[in-house]
Amino acid sequence: MFQYLISISPLGFMYGSSGAFLSPENLVGRSGTKFPPEAAALSGLICGINKDKKEFTQEELRNNLFVAGPFWAETNNKQNFYVPIPWYKIIAEKGVGEWFLEAGEWQRDNNDDNLEPDYRWQTISSWKSPAKDFKSTKSSVAENPWKFTSFLHPDIETQQRCVKNKDGLFLENAVQLPDDKCLIYLSTYPIENGWYRFGGESHIVEIECQKLGNTALSYLNKPIKRAFALIVPGVWGSTRFSYRYPQHKDFPEPKWMLTDKPITYRYRAKRQLGRGRYAVPSGSVFVLEKPLNKSWWEWDKDWFPNEGISLKHMGCGLCLPVEIKGVE
Repeated sequence: MFQYLISISPLGFMYGSSGAFLSPENLVGRSGTKFPPEAAALSGLICGINKDKKEFTQEELRNNLFVAGPFWAETNNKQNFYVPIPWYKIIAEKGVGEWFLEAGEWQRDNNDDNLEPDYRWQTISSWKSPAKDFKSTKSSVAENPWKFTSFLHPDIETQQRCVKNKDGLFLENAVQLPDDKCLIYLSTYPIENGWYRFGGESHIVEIECQKLGNTALSYLNKPIKRAFALIVPGVWGSTRFSYRYPQHKDFPEPKWMLTDKPITYRYRAKRQLGRGRYAVPSGSVFVLEKPLNKSWWEWDKDWFPNEGISLKHMGCGLCLPVEIKGVE
């Protein structure tokens, strides 16, 4: 199981990658904006540092290093980090609601068809809280804490510190994270506290590592019965086919789902950019035809894509059990 909580605080701006699809928004660097960096970025950093320090063999890391995220937290309360709100909860400024199952159909306890969620994240300590508990206070929920901004970035000459004569400026899509917020990842191996270059643009960040607290561990270790929700995107299938859930014969087929449109998923391993895939977005809810009785950590590696590297090592589809009315 994950043992360490790793916090990452950018020292200044970080950059969100633009998407691969041409559109009017992409002409100014905003189409398919991707932030925060996937867990693979931290996995690569840990492996890269180990090559110099040689604390562990590469084989040991290859077999036992698992990293999951991204999440985020208040810098003064990192253990109570924020995870995506499951789709069956609707938490908005003007009201709250929940989806439930009745006679084999999804129903909603709030009849306001215009009620749309205003919040995307909730603290891990409030994971089991029903939507009605957030009606009077929104202290345990939040929207994305980072903000995007576009600005002109100089393209410097290779051999001298001056802007190139032609095409010397290009539009960069930058991300600003408030000083009192930090990114959070979970890992089975520690990393020494310090400043590192992180992400595809190799920006300087401050990293701190501490033992993962009991609150998060209690949820992560709890067996999933019939219903669970993703807290990171789920990628299943092959590099040619994407599916909504593991296609292995031992995985119970979901009977009901609450999800959104697929998102693009791509990671870099061994300095090579992996082939792009589509992922089920975090927050998606699955109700299985029969109990699974296993925590995510106990899921078979054969349930995950294994082309090049098992995506279970990248925290693919990390999920927690949920309680939905109408599901026994």
